[in-house]
Amino acid sequence: MWARYCAAGRRLQQLSHGRIHSPPSFNQHSWRWRSSPANERALQYKVGDHIQGFTINQVTAVPELFLTAVKLNHDKTGAEYLHVAREDSNNLFSVQFRTTPMDSTGVPHILEHTVLCGSEKYPVRDPFFKMLNRSLSTFMNAFTASDYTLYPFSTQNPKDFQNLLSVYLDAVFFPCLRPLDFWQEGWRLEHENPRDPETSLTFKGVVFNEMKGAFTDNERVFSQHLQNHLLPDHTYGVVSGGHPLKIPDLSWEQLKQFHALHYHPSNARFFTYGSFPLEQHLKQIHEEALIKFQKIEPNTGVPPQQLWDKPRECHVTCGTDSFAADPKKQTMVSVSYLLADITDNFETFTLNLLSSLLVGGPNSPFYKALIESGLGTDFSPDVGFNGSTREAYFSVGLQGIAEENIATVKGIIARTIDEVIEDGFEEERIEALLHKIEIQMKHQSTSFGLALTSYIASCWNHEGDPVDLLKFADKSARFRECLKEDPHFLQKKVKQYFKDNPHQLTLSMSPDEAFYDKQATLEAAKLKEKIEALSEEEKKQTYEKGLELMDLQSKPQDTSCLPALKVSDIEPRITFTELETSLTAEDVPVQYCAQPTNGVLYFRAVSSLNTLPEELRPYVPLFCSVITKMGCGALSYREQAQEIDLKTGGLSVSPHITADDSHLDVYEQGVLFSSLCLDRNLPDMMHLWTEIFNTPRFEDEEHFKVLVKMTAQELSNGIPDSGHLYASIRASRTLTPAGELQEMFDGLEQVKLMKRIAEMPDIKPVLRKLPRIKKHLLNSDNLRCSVNATPQQIPQAAKAVEKFIKAITRSKKERKTVRPYVIEKPSDPKAAAGVAAPGSAQITRKLITDPTFKPCQMKTHFLLPFPVNYIGECVRTVPFTDADHASLRILARLMTAKFLHTEIREKGGAYGGGAKLSHNGIFTFYSYRDPNSIATLAAFEKAVEWARAGKFTQQDIDEAKLAVFSAVDAPVAPSNKGLNQFLHGISDEMKQQHREHLFTVSKDHLTDAASKYLAAGRSTRGLSVLGPENADTAKDPTWVIR
Repeated sequence: MWARYCAAGRRLQQLSHGRIHSPPSFNQHSWRWRSSPANERALQYKVGDHIQGFTINQVTAVPELFLTAVKLNHDKTGAEYLHVAREDSNNLFSVQFRTTPMDSTGVPHILEHTVLCGSEKYPVRDPFFKMLNRSLSTFMNAFTASDYTLYPFSTQNPKDFQNLLSVYLDAVFFPCLRPLDFWQEGWRLEHENPRDPETSLTFKGVVFNEMKGAFTDNERVFSQHLQNHLLPDHTYGVVSGGHPLKIPDLSWEQLKQFHALHYHPSNARFFTYGSFPLEQHLKQIHEEALIKFQKIEPNTGVPPQQLWDKPRECHVTCGTDSFAADPKKQTMVSVSYLLADITDNFETFTLNLLSSLLVGGPNSPFYKALIESGLGTDFSPDVGFNGSTREAYFSVGLQGIAEENIATVKGIIARTIDEVIEDGFEEERIEALLHKIEIQMKHQSTSFGLALTSYIASCWNHEGDPVDLLKFADKSARFRECLKEDPHFLQKKVKQYFKDNPHQLTLSMSPDEAFYDKQATLEAAKLKEKIEALSEEEKKQTYEKGLELMDLQSKPQDTSCLPALKVSDIEPRITFTELETSLTAEDVPVQYCAQPTNGVLYFRAVSSLNTLPEELRPYVPLFCSVITKMGCGALSYREQAQEIDLKTGGLSVSPHITADDSHLDVYEQGVLFSSLCLDRNLPDMMHLWTEIFNTPRFEDEEHFKVLVKMTAQELSNGIPDSGHLYASIRASRTLTPAGELQEMFDGLEQVKLMKRIAEMPDIKPVLRKLPRIKKHLLNSDNLRCSVNATPQQIPQAAKAVEKFIKAITRSKKERKTVRPYVIEKPSDPKAAAGVAAPGSAQITRKLITDPTFKPCQMKTHFLLPFPVNYIGECVRTVPFTDADHASLRILARLMTAKFLHTEIREKGGAYGGGAKLSHNGIFTFYSYRDPNSIATLAAFEKAVEWARAGKFTQQDIDEAKLAVFSAVDAPVAPSNKGLNQFLHGISDEMKQQHREHLFTVSKDHLTDAASKYLAAGRSTRGLSVLGPENADTAKDPTWVIR
């Protein structure tokens, strides 16, 4: 997976002051710092201790993150090792290599794919994907960044940890690197029909198609050019993932040479995290891998970029955006500045905070100057601080501007820097940022280990100190000290790095209508050049190799050499979560879940959409995205943003559509409100919600326009990354009554609606809809709430929630539901049967149905100017509580692992594809960045016939069960316990029953389910393709072309 954009530079924003949705934070029980056995064990190590071929050189407690860091070196090879001991059951391993390509053939990326295709100890094809089904891993992947390649996995099971570690070590240090694996994963010349040498030769390969897809994403293209032009001298001047026109220049010999130099223990950094003992990890790594190597000098270091003596400018082109609000305004421009070396941890911390002050939220100077100028739609891509390269950089600019406004934007940026140097920053904004760091350090997530390994990767890659990087409390204190000693501390940094810095790049990018045609012409020329260079003998060999690869891909494999857990290793029962529900004076139900939340309180509420008039429904997502950003009560939108940052970890509002657990045509429609805060700020957070519910402000038309343009731009930019999701939403649109609403809220219909609103010369008619929506949504009529907090916080929380509910409006008379068929459903199934405990309060959800609804088939092809396809085929099956739901869930995994992966990725060359069953009973086949369309739809049909014929073994079924249970038993953070019950009405009893259904699934169940639901003509299905023009769909009248 090419991770140029998930590189570690963005991680500090997540770890300290990032968005509310993904703060990598702490797992359960971390609040018991003193009694943590993992920390106590680690603190007993002494510097100089020798353990299993390693020597300890540092032991450091980091109490603010509830961890102890142990740094070691391998005696024989010099390999570096960092162990982070923490009382967290979700243990993680990663190994990272500094990989510094000097061309854009994508050698580190193709190598990352190819090492996972078999190794000395595990010579089967693709052990990596096969282990997904033989393990209870909570995460498995690999990432290629600009200058390193990272291989992480995590699991909660000690035996599983050893199994996966064995496979990963053998893969990276002793891979087979067979020529056919390189052909499959990288690139190859192959006949369009490999069995027919008369068909023309074409380029194929997984990475080749992945990167063709990546280069349709204009934000990625811009970010890539930015890095290449700002740091042109060494490895950052090339595309580490590979440019589609350069990938065919890579040879198998070059791939092997790159591996020999870069994948050596002397160039490796090992990382382990969690509660498992360190000695076992060291012993296995030493004995299975490192003992077989001698130390070398890898010479893979990245030299500092030669600094410029004057600023530079660069203009590039890209493809057009068919969803852009204004076709004449599709230009992007940014000014970027080279900053400090990322191994200077305090300077990096300071610059990161400075970046947030400059571009974060509506009170930041660049938001006021650029976003509110009306010149563009949103900040340029890669805005803010980027610490993923040896020297960090800061970038700021606009997208969605007219080309003639490039100079104007540059002038605004220069002027804003001067103003910041003159005026500095308000103290309250600095406090709000430091508060965000505090809340993110306390917030607990289940993927903290993964966040840590990603966060330290770049700094450690360049010999920085990863342990010092984690000492947030020290850096926050030092930062406060610097501000106290010199009130102009930050202004001086702005002057040093922005005003007086000649190493700055102005990059602009404009669309070219012929861009994709030109790329296709260049690709055709490259293909012609490659074919013409072949002798007749080589052409014959190419044909034979194509047949050999096909035969290899189709051959059944003996995977008995791979380690595996057994189904008997899975816990038979889940641990039930204790929940309490009480009714407030207004009869609003509140669910309380006492959890070790580390002094953070989580509040959620759901309000029903049942009374909302039909004509207002399409505007609900827009309402959700602006309602916390327009101001409320006496607060302007700027003051509101400041208050939210100072007192909470963020407020979010989103549409909530959830299917009933026992009827496909019954669903709940509402809006979900979510927030978190430190317990000391609970009254302030609830006061903010009260003001938003009672007196939201809708009068600022200019600010509303800004928010609309930003939302439309974000939706449009998201299509290349999420095309398969958009295809699946469209394909399921006509299968259930909720499908239409899902398409309206989350599908391409919403993208198009936002584009239309953003284009409106007069936006007042849309703005006037918001107060009408507010009347139906922001009241206590059809509200339910939930709180997750420590047991000590619950009484205080109950008072605050009661006060909030009393303070918000309640309708004088009961409003009629727009869709009259309402089904009242208590959350406790026992209550429905009249056997609930006396006096226990209930959450009763008001679900709706449409008795006239008839599912129907629809096939839609959205024409988009991409060189690859995104495909979704959806089938209506059964709801969650039906026993067949478990069979279909295991069948989806089985078809993905044993049939679709081979057909769609290995043979077809798509980046991804498979099958999945959603909670709503929709069974989905999908593919992602796929060079094929009709062939892929045919593969979906073949997969069903394969399943009906029962062409799989008991071992295959057991592996599919393991893969499903690894998802079912994924760890749940304290903040999210009880959420399934609150949001979807799925109780622990129902989960346990589903679990028992999963255990009992047999071969007969699977073949029956395939015949009963998935066979042609048995169930209603929908199909959707997003991608280029296609002769097959164009001439088939059953397809709707959009």
